[in-house]
Amino acid sequence: MAVVEAEVVGGVGHIVLNRPEALNSLNSAMIDGIRAALDAWRDDDAVALVLVTSSSPRAFCAGGDIKAVRQAVVEGDRAAGPRYFAAEYDLDEIIAHYPKPYISVIDAAAFGGGLGISIHGSIRIVTENAVLAMPETAIGFVPDVGSSYFLSRLPGHIGRYLALTGTRITGSDALALGLATHFCPSDAVGALESEILGGTDIEDVLSRYTILPATELSFGAEAVAAVFDRKSLVDIIDALQCDTPWSRVTKTQLATLSPTSLMATDALIAHGARSTLRECLDRELRVATWVIDQPDFAEGVRAVLVDKDRAPQWKPLVLEMVRPEAFQQLL
Repeated sequence: MAVVEAEVVGGVGHIVLNRPEALNSLNSAMIDGIRAALDAWRDDDAVALVLVTSSSPRAFCAGGDIKAVRQAVVEGDRAAGPRYFAAEYDLDEIIAHYPKPYISVIDAAAFGGGLGISIHGSIRIVTENAVLAMPETAIGFVPDVGSSYFLSRLPGHIGRYLALTGTRITGSDALALGLATHFCPSDAVGALESEILGGTDIEDVLSRYTILPATELSFGAEAVAAVFDRKSLVDIIDALQCDTPWSRVTKTQLATLSPTSLMATDALIAHGARSTLRECLDRELRVATWVIDQPDFAEGVRAVLVDKDRAPQWKPLVLEMVRPEAFQQLL
């Protein structure tokens, strides 16, 4: 069974992410398969646009195949991780600059690398079932796939908040923030995809199947702006007075995450705001290559994805003990 199914239907290049047993987490074969299809269709006049969907009702794409990267690190293969990330990030840039409409339909979870193969596209359709996040700080890694570019451009320090905490947002949140371009009710997704694959004009399909949901965010934008504009991470944590449910939850979230990952993530977001996408991807590759050699990466992936005990032992344990000079030269 192919982990990526790619065929041309009705003038549409249809890519189906087909690794449901792993929630479509992107392994090297999937990255290569998506790129091969996009390369083949780029100059093919028979292909007018690209549609990316999932065969899994549980996930569009749950992220990169981080367990495989960890295994390579544990086995001493220092080249495997950087090689994997370089291929993934190059694919993200190809999607961002693809000369034809690139449409992704997110009707379930899209985390990490799942955002890389969707957010950079020209049309991003979400539903009420969509859940989006960059949860890397929980596994001793950093938000990547160009997220330091698109998150750093969100208003009111919301991108900094999402990158640091890994908070999950809804489809309507994504639409309100501009991470998604259209909202389609889940029960209409099948018809929408069928009409696209049937060759119906994409603007006509979107006008008939997409709606404008309530635009109120599922978290308090004012609270985020008031706290996450602070100069340092320590200042942010000090500003969380635990006088509201949101501040208590956020402070608890931050206390459970890798201090090293938090520090490196904050630096990536700060630099991303004044960088091009390619500069962000290159910087993320340098920092990702560094961070997977730190003890928190193997430990975080173990705790969350391998043993699943959710009890990582971070080294160092607190922010004040992280040495930012260890990664400053990579920024």
